[in-house]
Amino acid sequence: MTPRSRIDRIVEYLATESVRISAILRVPLIGLIVALGPIADVDPWLPAVYSGLLGCYAGAAVVWLIVVLRGPVRPWAGWVSTGIDVLAVLALCLSSGGATSLLLPVFFLLPISVAFQNRPELTAFLGIGTAVGYLSVWIFYSKRDDTVGLPNVVYLYFGFLLWLAAATTGLCLVLARRSARVAALLDVRRRLVSESVQADERHNRELAEHLHDGPLQNLLAARLDLEEVRERSPDPALDAVDAAIQETAKQLRSTVTALHPQVLAQLGLTAATRELVRQYAERVDFEIVAELAEVGRPASQSLLYRAVRELLANAHKHARATLVDVRLAATPDAITLTVTDDGTGFDTSTLDRCVADGHIGLASLLVRIDAMGGDVDLDSDIGRGTTISIVMPTDAADL
Repeated sequence: MTPRSRIDRIVEYLATESVRISAILRVPLIGLIVALGPIADVDPWLPAVYSGLLGCYAGAAVVWLIVVLRGPVRPWAGWVSTGIDVLAVLALCLSSGGATSLLLPVFFLLPISVAFQNRPELTAFLGIGTAVGYLSVWIFYSKRDDTVGLPNVVYLYFGFLLWLAAATTGLCLVLARRSARVAALLDVRRRLVSESVQADERHNRELAEHLHDGPLQNLLAARLDLEEVRERSPDPALDAVDAAIQETAKQLRSTVTALHPQVLAQLGLTAATRELVRQYAERVDFEIVAELAEVGRPASQSLLYRAVRELLANAHKHARATLVDVRLAATPDAITLTVTDDGTGFDTSTLDRCVADGHIGLASLLVRIDAMGGDVDLDSDIGRGTTISIVMPTDAADL
């Protein structure tokens, strides 16, 4: 995998859930707050409380970062973490005394972290709440200590915070509108892909039925007639014709099965995949190891079957592999297909160029999987083989 590909995968992983970006930004921000005391020589009003709050906040931030990086979290979890941010910062300001003004940048960063979540109304609420919280802390200190007062610059900062709330809300509104447009375009794309694939399936089924009921039956009938002739007049030439008819019939049956596999409709994905692996093992020069769990008949079984066939074909035609591993597994929420080969591999960054050159098999497969809401993890590099893992939700509608 090239450095560029690694960077793209990291960016894609972080951008999948905005809470990950907020969790990463929170840790260095807390580090800056920790450094505030020694550098600014601030004497907290309640040092024990301030230190305890800061320690708990830092520990919770690290734990939360580990949680969000290990897997997906509930949508409401991001808002809960942001609400804790607000409460923690306000508590730190109340216990810090003279550090309140120095903690101002933290107040500015809170609405920005929320803007990633594409909820304008909540962003506005948090932004205004942050500004009011900052002003409330100063009012508290001005009432507690007559020597502190309420400097005019506090109102200026309060105005800046309100402006930031409006700016982040506007930014969030733009992002939300654009996300809605992208979602609408993706929905149109999914419908177009669905209609295209359904048309292909109908065409393949009709063609398979035509070949089975027409040319194949004619061949079989011709072979029966040929058998009668051979019984009356044995001839080596007729034996050669009979062998050619048998081979042609065998090829036609294979084509009919590839166009519309009956075993898939009758017995389900696992049985169809096992039969496909068996057929490939008989005619290729590499070893195929299959570990296939029973997954029933998922809605996406046609696409997953096509995926196995395409990946085995790629391993045979392009990878020059000696060993191919096919695995099929299921959980209550998803079905996972993993195909690994020890072949030549390829640079995944060249996939777009391969499409431009007319090699659209794998790219078409990726588009269809994405359109059905599935995920594809493609790991390959020149000289170290290829691993493709496909995860399809169990409730995905088949294309």
